[in-house]
Amino acid sequence: MASLLKRLDRRLTAKLTRPPLERFLRAHASGAFTLDLGSSVGFYATLFPRRVMLDIRPMPGVQVVGDAHALCFGDRQFDVVLCTEVLEHLCEPQRAIDEMMRVLRPGGTLLLTTRFLFPIHDAPGDFFRYTRFGLQHLLRKWDQVEITEETDEIGTLAVLTQRIGIQAETLGWRPLRLCWHLLARCITPWRFLITARRGDSLGTPIAHRIMTSGYYVKATRPAAPAAST
Repeated sequence: MASLLKRLDRRLTAKLTRPPLERFLRAHASGAFTLDLGSSVGFYATLFPRRVMLDIRPMPGVQVVGDAHALCFGDRQFDVVLCTEVLEHLCEPQRAIDEMMRVLRPGGTLLLTTRFLFPIHDAPGDFFRYTRFGLQHLLRKWDQVEITEETDEIGTLAVLTQRIGIQAETLGWRPLRLCWHLLARCITPWRFLITARRGDSLGTPIAHRIMTSGYYVKATRPAAPAAST
């Protein structure tokens, strides 16, 4: 019985954001020379086997301790820069984005994920949240910028509900966190309720989702040096 309850707990509390993130990275898996920026313990080793693992803090597997705002590599060294769940923790995001471009070879690929509607995490090192339009501005010097929402509106509510169970106490009794996880699972089937979206309170139509927990980005470094802006 204890083993069954443990498996149920693990299944119920599995992060809702993990499967879509893994699908995105699996779709762009590469054997090319990769800089894993903010690699932590290296979750994606099988998808990007030829990589340099860099993080701001020393930890198992990290090969280079360094700062994304001033990368300790020469120009045009990498074919891919992988940057997952890091951008919101950088206090000068444009400077870091420009550094990612600098170390990429012309035609190289940036794979980046970041948060939009999401709780504070890794406090106090959590600085920004990004809309689609903010990301487009940060990546204005790049080519072929593709931005995809992680979740739809209902999925976002589910993710936020689950994070209450992950990050907050409920009546001071830890097992009650499972109620939030269960509620999150009950929310997700209601996606069919959203049939249209508006970009503001005046009813202006919008092509993209108005709520998402985060964004996935694929962008290409231009073949020619980017013009300064």
